[in-house]
Amino acid sequence: MTIAHALAGLQDVVTVSYVDNARDGRGWAFRERYGPDPVNGFTLLRQAYDATEEHFDGHVSVPTLWDRGTARVVSNDFKGIGIDFATRFRHLATPVLDSYPEAHREEIEQLDAWLNPVVNRGAGLAAQPGPDGERARTALLDALGTLDERLATRRYLLGPAITEADIRLYVTLVRYGAGLADFPHLWDYARDLYTVPAFRDTTDFTTYHAPGNELLDWDAPAHRPEGIAA
Repeated sequence: MTIAHALAGLQDVVTVSYVDNARDGRGWAFRERYGPDPVNGFTLLRQAYDATEEHFDGHVSVPTLWDRGTARVVSNDFKGIGIDFATRFRHLATPVLDSYPEAHREEIEQLDAWLNPVVNRGAGLAAQPGPDGERARTALLDALGTLDERLATRRYLLGPAITEADIRLYVTLVRYGAGLADFPHLWDYARDLYTVPAFRDTTDFTTYHAPGNELLDWDAPAHRPEGIAA
């Protein structure tokens, strides 16, 4: 969501505050690491939901989009928020690029229908033991291999320009770890995205990698194949 926010040029229009990565029984909280909620002084994200609906008993999730004008939560759909930043907020700022171009929206969602269960959600399932984890690992590796082949002939998932599809895939790739290096075109693609300020400036590897786990060299030059769309 923060990548879409940056690409939409909304840094001076929509403020961003961060909850702490660690959670206890109270759920997501604003703690010392990132500072307090600067808008309402909330200490828990749940307070934003309770302010929207008294005694809220649903799922409190991130990201959450808060409307200062109505003093309420207006969305917690991470895909929807990214699309809104790219489309419905365009009159408020000059975007860096159009990450949800109308001509490619159907293809973006078709890719998501494949990648979301197998890669985005599948990466977590693949880490689990047992038959379900084994099936998820097999499906994940097959998908990464297919992506590697696709990215051998194009710079980004849909060709020469970054779209919402690349944003959604990137947030999983940065979590994947050393195994990404087994897919050279995919690994080059991920590093290529990392050179873009909207991606680089919103990536905190300490959030994704436990101490002691191998962290790949994301600053290594990304050598894209000759003839690739630039």
